[in-house]
Amino acid sequence: MSQGVDVVGLYVRDQDEALEFYVEKLGFRVTNDVRNGDYRWLTVQHPEQPSFHLGLFKPGPPVHDPATAQTLREVVAKGAMPPLVLSVDDVRAACERMRERGVEFTQEPVERYGTVDAGFRDPSGNGWKLIQARG
Repeated sequence: MSQGVDVVGLYVRDQDEALEFYVEKLGFRVTNDVRNGDYRWLTVQHPEQPSFHLGLFKPGPPVHDPATAQTLREVVAKGAMPPLVLSVDDVRAACERMRERGVEFTQEPVERYGTVDAGFRDPSGNGWKLIQARG
């Protein structure tokens, strides 16, 4: 039996909007989309990393009271959450592909620390770093 991290979650303002972004623009696949009343368990995965799931969760009941949910939405929208990292073989080529799909970059590709990186945000405000794998 293998063990390890299975799901890491992000807070998103709208799960349908997030789903479209992660699937249509980043090329992730839906792994779970289950509803229980107003609660929706929605996860996606990168096609080259099938053992890891990214949860796209909306703050609110039954996990959060309305005030906490509003605070979480505001913090995410400000880009205050830690960035996520997406590793690619060629940052510049990946940026071009992603731009063609409508991804807006907050930081153009830059060479530093022995690699190349760029930055973008999802529609909810979650920050991403696109980093070129060293190789």
